Order: sequence, then structure tokens, then C-alpha cells
Amino acid sequence: MAFGAITLFFALILDRLIGDPHSRFHPVALLGSLIGLWGRTNYYPKKLERFVGILGWLLTVAAFTLPFLLVSWPSEWWYIQLPIAVVLLSFCFAWRSLEEHVAAVETALAKGDAEGRAAVQLLVSRDTAKLSHEHIRSAAYESAAENLVDSIVAPLFWFAVFELLFGMGIVGAALFRAANTMDAMLGYKDDRIRIGWFAARMDDVLAYIPARIAGGLLVILFACRGRFRQAVTAYRADHKKRPGFNGGIPMSLIAGGCGIMFDKPGVYTIGSPERTLDEGGGCIIRIMREVTILFAGIIITVLLVWG
Repeated sequence: MAFGAITLFFALILDRLIGDPHSRFHPVALLGSLIGLWGRTNYYPKKLERFVGILGWLLTVAAFTLPFLLVSWPSEWWYIQLPIAVVLLSFCFAWRSLEEHVAAVETALAKGDAEGRAAVQLLVSRDTAKLSHEHIRSAAYESAAENLVDSIVAPLFWFAVFELLFGMGIVGAALFRAANTMDAMLGYKDDRIRIGWFAARMDDVLAYIPARIAGGLLVILFACRGRFRQAVTAYRADHKKRPGFNGGIPMSLIAGGCGIMFDKPGVYTIGSPERTLDEGGGCIIRIMREVTILFAGIIITVLLVWG
């Protein structure tokens, strides 16, 4: 278990230092290319698309996790495996990257709304052409708040599960990263609904427990800040407004705890605007950092004690 604890510690440090390198040879970029090969709509007979979605999901997970499995297989070459495992694990979460995406939108907004709309369009699937200044900022911070689960807590959770059960934590993190990437590319209610239905359901299942862990950690941290009531009130009122089982949990708690409102025009409003996102955006970034550090610290402690 000490191997896993050390791997996680240095992977988080590596992610904070360099973030996600922008390269077509990045493992997640290669994963996206693989999904693009089979995840095409109007390419298969419609009656086969659901089956293709299941088969493609299974084969993609197997192909993506295989290198992680080989690296984590027990051997006497641990001193070679360790640095490779650290690098591979750092590819499975996007702690620094989430903050960089929001910062890019803020930088673009400083130049004008048109630039802000173009920047935020890289993060969300909604039409950004008519978004106001505050709606642009809301879209960016909504994406970050929702991805606290998908890009940080869930990969950490599945790392811990696989490390405790099999001594192969990086395989669990890789499995979730593959599943979440397939959901991000295919899990939509448009012409991809049949081929992407399994990917969407599996992402919901795999993120179900992590979303609730994230919620519990947020409640604890906001209670320490004297914002317990506001966070829980927003959760009770608004967490079901966001479609899906999981995304509304961190979004509503963060909105209430930070005293801001997420507003997707014509779809939902989450939280109450005690202050603008310009004023409260820093709170969102800080609480996400605190959740990451707290949860990672818990996992590392458990792994060291268990070992």
C-alpha cells in the first residue's frame, strides 16, 4: 500500500507543477481518437448501435487500462515502475487543468464578451453566442464545479478502491478516466443517444459514490467556514435541477457555500446571488483545492495505515 500512497502523492504534485500537456500523444487525447474511430453516428444500422456502444465501451476500457495494468503488476523492478506509475496516474485527473480553463475564460472576458464566449465554448456544449458577461462566467465555473467529481474525486476514489483491493490503484483511475471520456464524447440525447447510452449510464454509476463523497467533504469544509446552513439549503432546493444523478450535488453545495448563483439560461438557476461570480469565483477555486487536498490526504493516510 505504501507504493500506492507514494504514487498518489507525487502524481498530485506533478499535476500541480505541469498540469495537462497539450499534445495529440497525450494518453487521454489518444483515448479520444480511439473513441472517435468507433463512436460514429449513422455509421452502423440503428438496431445495432446500442450493442456497438456496449462492445466499444468494453474494448476501449480494456485498451486504455492495459498499460496501467502492466506498470502496476508486482515485480522486483519497482524503482522503474514507480516514476512511470506517477506519470500515468497524473494523466487520470485534471486538478490544475480545471483551474487553467477557468482562468483562460477570465482572461478572455477581460478582452471582451466575444472573446469570453469563444473561450467558454471550449468547456461547455451549450450555445454561447448570446450569453451575457455573467452567463459566460457562470458557464466556466459550472463546468469546474461539476468536474470536481469527474476530474478529481472520482479518479481518486477508484484509485483507492483498486489499490486497497488489488494493489493496482492506477488501473482504477484509468478505468474511470476512460469511462468519463466516453461519456463526454458520446453521452448526449441527440443522434448519439443510442451509441452513447451505455457510456452515459456507466459514468453515472461510477461517479455515484464519488459525487456523494465530494458532497460530504464540501459540507464539512463549508461548516468550518460558517457556511453550513447556506450550503445545505442550496443543496436541498437545487441539486435536482441539474440533469443526472451526480452533477447537481457539488454544484448546489458550492453555489450555496460560496454565496453565488449558477445560471444556465432557460434551463436552471442554482444557488442565490449573495455576490457575483467575479467576487465569488475565488471561493470556488479555493474550495475545490481544499476538497482535493483533504480527500487525497485521507486516501494516502488509509493506504499507509493499511499497509
